[in-house]
Amino acid sequence: MASLNVNGKSREFQAEADTPLLWVIREQIGLTGTKYGCGVAQCGACTVHIDGVPTRSCVRPLSSVGPAQKIVTIEGLSADGSHPVQKAWAALDVPQCGFCQSGMIMAAVALLKAKPKPTDADIDEAMSNICRCGTYNRVRAAIKLVASGGPAPQV
Repeated sequence: MASLNVNGKSREFQAEADTPLLWVIREQIGLTGTKYGCGVAQCGACTVHIDGVPTRSCVRPLSSVGPAQKIVTIEGLSADGSHPVQKAWAALDVPQCGFCQSGMIMAAVALLKAKPKPTDADIDEAMSNICRCGTYNRVRAAIKLVASGGPAPQV
């Protein structure tokens, strides 16, 4: 039996050491917000935070993550969508199909934590996730909205 700290809870499961973290999160733990996109760490749909660092979980073997490390998935940001980045995404209707958006949000959260007032160059560098729908302009606008103090309450 192995265990990981996911979203602040110790989770026990059975998996081989070379199993990608993404599959443990989705199949063993049952948190399906983190998506499989490309399987080669290029698209970013599988982005989670490990000790605050955005990490592409599709290529991260289980053996490289210890039980003391803190893994946060999209489900761990907030139970009700109240995280400022999630609120900005909703306020600006960022998602179209939505498939890549959990990874985009996780990357944006890490960016804003590291650089609360990111420049366009900072956003370009940090947001390497791929969106087939092309929502990049709305992603940038949502990041800037959070950086400026956050979205206005929805009426």
